[in-house]
Amino acid sequence: MFKTTPSLFTATPNLPTETLILNSYETFSSVRTLLLNLSNDLAGEHRDVALAIHQLSELGVLLVGQMMDREAPVVQTP
Repeated sequence: MFKTTPSLFTATPNLPTETLILNSYETFSSVRTLLLNLSNDLAGEHRDVALAIHQLSELGVLLVGQMMDREAPVVQTP
């Protein structure tokens, strides 16, 4: 009945690794901030779930941050 359509959102093929890592970091950071703000408006079990997801997103930020440091380290100037 319905035709299969291409995905609404896609990542541009062949982007540099540094670009992918940086955008992943920014995405995780945004999710982390949104969840923390949302958890302030919740109570009880819903707040606990939002904070658990926040903690997982924080882990994502840390992991992607480490990847950034390895793949595209910031050059320190003397």
